[in-house]
Amino acid sequence: MAVNFPTPRFGINIHTRMRPDVDVVAEALHVEQLGFDLVTLHGDVLHATAPSYETWTLLTWLAARTARIRMAPVVLALPNRQPAVLAKMTETLDRLSAGRLVLALGSGAAINEPAFRAFGLAQRSPSEKVAALEEAIDILHGLWSTSSFSYTGRHFQTEGATIEPKPSHPIPIWLGVFGTQMVDLVGRKADGWFPSFQFLAPEQAYSKLARIRMVAEDAGRNPDDITYAYNVPVLVEEGSSTTRGQIAGNVAEVARQLADFVRHGFTFLNLWPGGAGATQRERLAKEVLPAIRDLLA
Repeated sequence: MAVNFPTPRFGINIHTRMRPDVDVVAEALHVEQLGFDLVTLHGDVLHATAPSYETWTLLTWLAARTARIRMAPVVLALPNRQPAVLAKMTETLDRLSAGRLVLALGSGAAINEPAFRAFGLAQRSPSEKVAALEEAIDILHGLWSTSSFSYTGRHFQTEGATIEPKPSHPIPIWLGVFGTQMVDLVGRKADGWFPSFQFLAPEQAYSKLARIRMVAEDAGRNPDDITYAYNVPVLVEEGSSTTRGQIAGNVAEVARQLADFVRHGFTFLNLWPGGAGATQRERLAKEVLPAIRDLLA
């Protein structure tokens, strides 16, 4: 009996690094013109030696220059922005972009601890990161739906806080997280899961995806309402081989590997092109994606 797999959606990642040979607006417009569903910005690090754009400002700039494509950061580090203020920032950008924003959050990876320390931002233990991220979700949802919203958490508080206008539709919150307690939080409260191939190998990802679905069911949620997105570095190049950090090969080989992610439950693949960006985006859109759809038909 034939198995019907969900029709996957696809995004393209671009970096926030400032490079003289790269026009970030032109890249985003190219992604939109090729018909991708989402463009993401990677690199929400404030303290860096390499010149880079601030992620939220760049998201706003790209929203003003594009028309259709949705946008998301990969991912906003929670210590960089106070959740109640982020609630207002998110509502404004989502409204101005005609509902095209996905709010992707992370607790703040250990690799970013020097940045948090340099800027005097919160540095938390693993268990504190879980609690703080859950509090942030509660505050975002509370301020988006309730006036005079008060909240007392261990990490964040509000007292009679109100933002107006309220969002005109539910703004999706995706979590770029990996640990067991974190993926349980996805199942209980998030709208999407956004792990990365470089940090979570496929077999591990499949196991955690199954856990999220189980936790969602236990929480009385429909697990099919959650978006299961996977950040995947990819290089379409004859003679290249897949490594721990990148899917690679010819069109057929890359399509086969990416289709396998969908067969195991991922409903959104966010592709990070290697090599020459424009050429890779073209090959992905015009050769790889049709091949994936054929494999899943």
